[in-house]
Amino acid sequence: MKIGYARVSTQDQNLELQIEALMKFGCEEIFKEKKSAVKERPELEKMLMHLRSGDVVVVWKLDRLGRSLKHLIDLVTGFREKNVEFVSLNDSIDTTTIQGRLSF
Repeated sequence: MKIGYARVSTQDQNLELQIEALMKFGCEEIFKEKKSAVKERPELEKMLMHLRSGDVVVVWKLDRLGRSLKHLIDLVTGFREKNVEFVSLNDSIDTTTIQGRLSF
């Protein structure tokens, strides 16, 4: 299953552009967050608990998912341990392919 994660940093910002792109990519479920990346993110935690082997996590851009490079690497490493793939639409990263895993 393709699972999307969309995040904006403030309540004033709009998730619409991200959600539209995730839906167009075929995400069946989208977790939506309106929180800064440095605070607790309950929707991210829900998504992580929801993931099952064979799922694909999809984000609009890398900075929507991780707070830092180390945080991104930790998250994607956790995905791989669960047999979950990762796609970042605007960064051309797709770990469902060998080349995508190499680029990440």
